[in-house]
Amino acid sequence: MENTLNENWTEISITIDTKDIDTAGSIANMVVPYGIYIEDYSNLEGEVMEIAHIDLIDEKLLQADRTKGIIHVYVNPHENPLEAVSFIKERLDNENIKHDIKIADCATEDWVNNWKQYFHPMPIGEKLLIRPTWEDEYDAGGRKVLHIEPGLAFGTGSHPTTKLCLETLEKYIDENSTVLDIGCGSGILSIAALLLGAKNAFGVDIDSLAVKTAMANAAENNLDNSRFTAVQGNLSDKVTGKYNVIVANIVADIIIEFNKSVGQYLEDGGVYITGGIIDTREDEVLYSFSQNGFEVLQRFEEKGWLVFVVKKA
Repeated sequence: MENTLNENWTEISITIDTKDIDTAGSIANMVVPYGIYIEDYSNLEGEVMEIAHIDLIDEKLLQADRTKGIIHVYVNPHENPLEAVSFIKERLDNENIKHDIKIADCATEDWVNNWKQYFHPMPIGEKLLIRPTWEDEYDAGGRKVLHIEPGLAFGTGSHPTTKLCLETLEKYIDENSTVLDIGCGSGILSIAALLLGAKNAFGVDIDSLAVKTAMANAAENNLDNSRFTAVQGNLSDKVTGKYNVIVANIVADIIIEFNKSVGQYLEDGGVYITGGIIDTREDEVLYSFSQNGFEVLQRFEEKGWLVFVVKKA
């Protein structure tokens, strides 16, 4: 790990069944690409014998629960721990992996109200300022202000992939844009697109809490149902019609799946913007684009996260 851990970092501990460690570890690694630490005592004696050739093991370790593993994720002080937690939680739920998440030394529920210290007004790109609703001291400086109360839904703009998607939308949105936002989370990308001048946006998320949060955030930005609607659904199962901007800030596996059907919802000449892709999955995603008739227009990268803009080939 490049950075030295100190008391200012936030530790997120995720307890899961040992059978789910590999999948859960991969999900955690998407949030913190620079390293995680996994406790797995399911084969304690065998591994100790193999590595150290001793059969004397600390009593505390012998008493550890062999049916559970703990994944430790460390979030640096400049990032928002709740985004990491909700990202991990959402994806563990999608994989039907039972989990218990603790942050530092307290459970998520007790900590939710303290996380706001990590999220302050921030300029994004050339035209936007993201402003958490509890912050009254800010200077918009001529930028469009996006007011947001993220709740437990993923998406404040501070995560590299969300930030990249916002910056990318700024390049492609105009007054003729109709936007489809798959995995809309807090609604941040849809709302940003509308503030940048888009006609309307339609959001879909598998999580009912995210849908509720997105609708509340739209109302906070004075956007009514004629301009923004969000529904609970899985990828495109609730989508009809065509859009000239489709954005999906999810994860590589789901993007690869969505690539098979997204073309039917994209207007000719429209753009499809994908985020949430860790750099180690780039080749798979690029192959999926070419297999499904898409050509890459632009590629953006930040902190190991990738965003692509593609169009129908």
